[in-house]
Amino acid sequence: MSTFETISTDRLIIRTLEMKDKDALFKYRSIPEVYKFQTWQPKEVNEVEKFISYNMAVVPNAGDTWLQVAISSKDGQLLGDIGIHYMDDGFHMELGYTLSPEFEGKGYASEAVRAVIDYVFSGLGKHRVTCSVDPDNLKSIRLLERLGFRKEAHFIKSYRMNNEWYDDCVYAILADEWK
Repeated sequence: MSTFETISTDRLIIRTLEMKDKDALFKYRSIPEVYKFQTWQPKEVNEVEKFISYNMAVVPNAGDTWLQVAISSKDGQLLGDIGIHYMDDGFHMELGYTLSPEFEGKGYASEAVRAVIDYVFSGLGKHRVTCSVDPDNLKSIRLLERLGFRKEAHFIKSYRMNNEWYDDCVYAILADEWK
């Protein structure tokens, strides 16, 4: 069982995904506008069940592991999720985030990502956080720029998904830049 430290904000609880989240997770992760920029595109709810079972066994802050955490409202409703990639070197982290379209435009993604970054820098003592984003994902890029991330790279046709090549941009922020 994962021992991710639950994070609370004014409106949100960020916690390890649980089996109770499976239907909501499947619902928004199966929407084409959501999975357009995602490598994981579940076709059936049992794929989500397997994913959550695997995810619950991840040991947080272990080198080269991914942990997916829930962005939930204070009453427990799943609004989205954040992927945390604990890098091998122990100093860097990579984040990814997904929000259900029905909850977009309310500041939930910014609030959740900000809280996780605070945790990564203050709680875990990490040096650097990166986010990989498709250059066409303008909502995500705007969120990162609002949070103070800078664009460090634009890789041309650097990863393959659904038999097509896609560009990838890397945004980053250092602990001493984070406010």
